[in-house]
Amino acid sequence: MSKLRAPVHIVGIGGIHMSAIAQLLHARGEVVQGSDLEPSALTRELEALGMTVFATHAAENLGDAGSVVATAAASEDNPEVTEARRRGLPVFGRPEVINELMSGKRVIAVSGSAGKTTTSSLIAFILSEAGLAPMYLLGGESRDLGGNAAWGGGDLCVLEADEYQRAFHAYEPDIAVITNIDADHLDIYGTAEAYEEAFAVFASRIRPGGLLLAGGDDPGAARVASALRDTICAQTYGFAKEATWRATNTTLEASGATFTVTRDGRELGELWVAVPGEHQVQNTLAAAAVCLREGVPFATIRDAAARFQGAKRRFERVGEAGGILVMDDYAHHPSKVRAALAAARERFAGRRIIGIYQPHTYSRTAYLWDGWLDCWAGLDALIVLETYAARETPDAGRSAQDLVRAIERPPATYAPDFESAAEAAVALAEPGDVVMTIGAGDIVEVGPKILERLR
Repeated sequence: MSKLRAPVHIVGIGGIHMSAIAQLLHARGEVVQGSDLEPSALTRELEALGMTVFATHAAENLGDAGSVVATAAASEDNPEVTEARRRGLPVFGRPEVINELMSGKRVIAVSGSAGKTTTSSLIAFILSEAGLAPMYLLGGESRDLGGNAAWGGGDLCVLEADEYQRAFHAYEPDIAVITNIDADHLDIYGTAEAYEEAFAVFASRIRPGGLLLAGGDDPGAARVASALRDTICAQTYGFAKEATWRATNTTLEASGATFTVTRDGRELGELWVAVPGEHQVQNTLAAAAVCLREGVPFATIRDAAARFQGAKRRFERVGEAGGILVMDDYAHHPSKVRAALAAARERFAGRRIIGIYQPHTYSRTAYLWDGWLDCWAGLDALIVLETYAARETPDAGRSAQDLVRAIERPPATYAPDFESAAEAAVALAEPGDVVMTIGAGDIVEVGPKILERLR
């Protein structure tokens, strides 16, 4: 029986995870409404489905709500949370509601510091192409599936299992993927060791008879798999010779990558993916391993992988004008930036690349400080936009201007707002150049402004 009482009011309904919950509750037949301070394509899509979305947080927004679902970013003094408590309405967090939505499903949960959105999107796409109609909740909008969530019709659920505030500890997956473990969210975890331990706890929650699939090229993920081998079925994937699932005969090209899927030394077939970079090979290999375990024919995996476009804001082409190409990527951790720029340098060999980076929170800039100083290889110039503060105030860490002063290579300049960043990029760029916007905040708005000026 559902714990949620309709109408359901969602605080922060425009967030990628919360909008997924809204869509699934709506598909289940619930009356759903919500609020978000930032109108977006996601909130407009929810409104098009018939949901009411308020552009403020206010007590009166609750109306006759029977229960409230609150984003992790909402504080206890949020007026809607406060009003719900005053009325005695139940207030649920994201993991509780996701667990209810997944009830009765076999769960494939994809975790990791990087690559989880692409990997979970590809798994969901392959399973859909195989006719298995999975439910899915993704941390990004899939260009192949047309969104970030769907109710599905089968007994499978593909979930992007986010580690923020230990959300993934609420789930009990049948298959758990750990792509990699690269210390993040240290404002929550404190140390790299505690962060890695959180993934071990997540893996230990796999249901009996389930599978852990860990990135064997990543030391942290490999350590978790090794430590749990005696208690659960743990396999690894990657380029490493000792991996259960290996990518062999790999060819990286500007247009993508080709590799052979090998299981315990036996070649199963060749895959081609249209996104360059070793990290994309690893993500595709993980998805193939999961789907083969689910009985999907290799031919179906091969065809889906070849057509896979990926999630929005993951190495996405924004447009081109005046001979200048604009790309966009969601990278917001030094390791993710390195991977994105390596792919860019592979794809755009011989072309100048100008980066525009928007730091995501002051605390992340501070606790990953050393990484931010040397992750820009491949860029010819860098513009650092004012920090996307999210839930923080400047005293929580270090600023964008601090970062500009500290970066030695490439030449870095500061832009206080979107207009300044777009103007700086247009002044720097020449025909043949690539401008790449990078970050997890609202920097996605900068690319169209650059194209508008170039036209």
